[in-house]
Amino acid sequence: MSLQADDVKNIAHLARIAIDENDIPEYAKNLSKILDFVDQLNQADTDGVEPMAHPLDMAQRLRVDEVTEVDQREKFQSISPKVEAGLFLVPKVIE
Repeated sequence: MSLQADDVKNIAHLARIAIDENDIPEYAKNLSKILDFVDQLNQADTDGVEPMAHPLDMAQRLRVDEVTEVDQREKFQSISPKVEAGLFLVPKVIE
């Protein structure tokens, strides 16, 4: 697919970017190459290929769920203006 100067100007307008008039031919050439590559990818036979969430077929490594810090709730709540039953009390902001 070959883009013309007007196509590049329209794309630049839609993307709200400024392009120097002298750079338009280079942009047209590069964007045309990208669209040709996408067209080439679209021609690949993908019948029978299951969609994948990730290109590598492996399980996510998870860390061990263990406590790594000491409980400091009492310390933090001691400097809070209002606390009740172990909860921070905050002013109502929504009616």
